[in-house]
Amino acid sequence: MHKRYPQANITAKDVVDASMTVLRAVGMGLLESVYERCLEHELRLRGHQVEHEARIAIMYKGLHVEAPYRADLLVDGCVVVELKSIEGAIRYEHKMQLLSYMKLLDYPIGLVINFGPNEKRRTQRVILKDADKETDAPPF
Repeated sequence: MHKRYPQANITAKDVVDASMTVLRAVGMGLLESVYERCLEHELRLRGHQVEHEARIAIMYKGLHVEAPYRADLLVDGCVVVELKSIEGAIRYEHKMQLLSYMKLLDYPIGLVINFGPNEKRRTQRVILKDADKETDAPPF
């Protein structure tokens, strides 16, 4: 199991709850940046540590690659949050973007949250491969 998975699991549930609080308060149809700032504020009010528009470094065989990638929110050092304000469902490419960020940051859980007009599934939870699995290896 990923060392930060238990905390990430708790944090992710609160992030989803906070996102619904924001959506009920401000409604649909706003820019993604508005939801981002409101969710950041709501999470801080709940006692979470939040990084906004955090740069993601890419290392390749000792080479530091400058990349324009930024995660919308990093919460408690264990959950990546990618926000959308789009019509329709969260798409495959949104989940793949999130998964790439999770791998680069070694975060066990990520969330794609859509604040756009969509009555179906607003949140997609992504778990880093085997982050939630117990290992059979001895603890030494």
